[in-house]
Amino acid sequence: MTTLTSREQLQKQIEMLPDDVVQQIADYTFFVMARRDITPLYADWTAKQWQDFSLEQFFCEDDEVEYLLADAQEIYHP
Repeated sequence: MTTLTSREQLQKQIEMLPDDVVQQIADYTFFVMARRDITPLYADWTAKQWQDFSLEQFFCEDDEVEYLLADAQEIYHP
């Protein structure tokens, strides 16, 4: 099994899990990365990158409810 296939399979499995289990996986991932002294890739993200990521999560395709940009702007006040 190639690395790409393993990653793809893991990503598909994670997408099917409840949020609390995904959070546990994330916590464990951070633990392993800290133990191996691996810096998270997003450690150097700019505020714009975080904003883009947040908006991507907000408008996730798996969401059953449709949102408009105006909805996000109404909720988010920098």
